[in-house]
Amino acid sequence: MTTQPSLSNWLSILALGLIWGGTFMVVAIALEGYGPLTVACARTSLGAVALLGLMRVMRRPLPVFTRTMVKYLLVIGLLNTAVPFALLSWGQQYVPSAFAGISMAVLPLFVLPLAHVFTDEKMNLRNGLGVTLGFIGALVLIGPGVLRIGTGMEPLGQIACILAALSYAISAIMTQRCPPIDPITMAALFLVVGACALIPAMLIFEGVPQATDHRTVIAIVLLGFVPTALAALIRVLIIRSAGAIFMTLVNYQVPVWSMIFGAVILSEDLPLRFFTALALILSGLLISQWNAFRKLLRSNASP
Repeated sequence: MTTQPSLSNWLSILALGLIWGGTFMVVAIALEGYGPLTVACARTSLGAVALLGLMRVMRRPLPVFTRTMVKYLLVIGLLNTAVPFALLSWGQQYVPSAFAGISMAVLPLFVLPLAHVFTDEKMNLRNGLGVTLGFIGALVLIGPGVLRIGTGMEPLGQIACILAALSYAISAIMTQRCPPIDPITMAALFLVVGACALIPAMLIFEGVPQATDHRTVIAIVLLGFVPTALAALIRVLIIRSAGAIFMTLVNYQVPVWSMIFGAVILSEDLPLRFFTALALILSGLLISQWNAFRKLLRSNASP
């Protein structure tokens, strides 16, 4: 049973939005010294080590590894860590970090139609309108670049970021259907699966990583410990104390923070279509999740 969100809950949700919104900037910095698979591999491997250590400290139990459990852990682990981390790192070689951040706002809009098909959560007219508006925003975000496939890498980088959001959405639906498991343990095992997939891929295509300048080394270490391990702990604490509906507020912050960091720290050029796309996507998100927001507003209004 959750309670009315406290001041610490609000500060936690702000911190989580800030952390995840800054992830794309940190990836861009790490890519200055390392290949995309190395960046993705370091994030999963360091995150796995950190969360396995957290599991031990918090005495979190391991699940019973039935055939069904193993199947879910393997597939979700790949779709929730290895695939999207690699796609985002590869795509960010050719697109601004702000683009990657905005593309992640499409994730909840992918979840709704997938849930309609594969779960008992059916869409209604309001959900459909919100999803449609959000996807129009995604098309505006990509812009005419998708029509230039074959003339450069930017369109493929854009598509890679959108596919990463789709991978996260599919993994979210599968996570709902996964047998019961402790959330910290689940996050740790997902990262272990991702690391097992990305380590050989990194060694084959990019070789053993070598230390570069301090800036990129710090960036690649931060990726593993802050937006991966620390954020996973904050997410669990928020959901347990304030509820999953309250947790959805982070979806509105991530693209905004990614644009701020990209513009201020990386001096990225933000075309008008980025702002238009962000407005459309967030409007679609608000419409599609209106019932959840009404519940949240009612809980905050109650004494």
